[in-house]
Amino acid sequence: MLAVPGRPPVDTGLWAIEMKWDGIRAIGRAVGGECRFYSRNNRDLSGSFPELTSIFSHLLGGRDVLVDGEIVAPEPGTGVPSFRRLQRRMHVVKPTAELIRQVPVQYLIFDLLADSGESLLALPYIERRARLDELAIDLPMVRTPPYYANVDATTMLGVARDHGLEGIIAKRLDSTYQPGRRSPAWIKTPLRRTTEVVVAGWLPGNGRYAGIFGSLVLGAYDETGRLVHIGNVGTGWTMRDRKQLQLQLNEIARPDSPFDIPPPRPVATVAHWVNPELVADIEFREASPDGLRHPSWRGLRPDKAPREATVPEIGR
Repeated sequence: MLAVPGRPPVDTGLWAIEMKWDGIRAIGRAVGGECRFYSRNNRDLSGSFPELTSIFSHLLGGRDVLVDGEIVAPEPGTGVPSFRRLQRRMHVVKPTAELIRQVPVQYLIFDLLADSGESLLALPYIERRARLDELAIDLPMVRTPPYYANVDATTMLGVARDHGLEGIIAKRLDSTYQPGRRSPAWIKTPLRRTTEVVVAGWLPGNGRYAGIFGSLVLGAYDETGRLVHIGNVGTGWTMRDRKQLQLQLNEIARPDSPFDIPPPRPVATVAHWVNPELVADIEFREASPDGLRHPSWRGLRPDKAPREATVPEIGR
């Protein structure tokens, strides 16, 4: 179940507020003492986070559960989830013990979808959360963050800002769980403007970036399903990250533009095109008719499908 973007609701009596975690959404399935984690596009994440799989497998004494949550990588010292930090783990199928030690992760559980073979999807949110709380999952690496009912959403947004979090999600207390649907019963209000994009190509770099990309050509799908150009991004990587990403771009190179509508001529004349397979997360100041203003790279999103990258609303 997915949230729609929007302003937080004003009727505090109908909604619960959760913090918005800057990580990877993941369904956790524990059956017969074994656990697997799956991303939104049904990619098996278990190999990338073996420590979470091991802990969750033994957490409830072999009890079968299906939960919804977020895998995050907290910053040392502050504990604030860092998407950039999580990037070091997201793309490693078999992490070494040293990487696991260097970049510890957590699984934050915020919904219970099934328990001991009983589907809970039709229950209202408040009842599912009560059932989840009864499980008392509260370990350093796997825990259940609190939710807040009968509180002012704007106040909670301020709390999220003060603690360096990504934003809030408001969920109707009576909402059922609707798998795969982006429902207005859940409203997400981020503090930073971010969007998913498709990497459509790259522009050659100069100077220290000679031989690799200087910026990436970004695309997104409009309301008619056409892939259109929404700008370029040239910041957000270390040199090591650029070189690694360049290798991926080389593997998906193509001779022609993947756009359904031709991009601006200054881009089209020098771009190296790639198949529109890589989805990335971009932070930006504003979306304009000319594209994203002041974009910055946050990282690849292997948990998202290219068609999920849609053109952001102008002015937001």
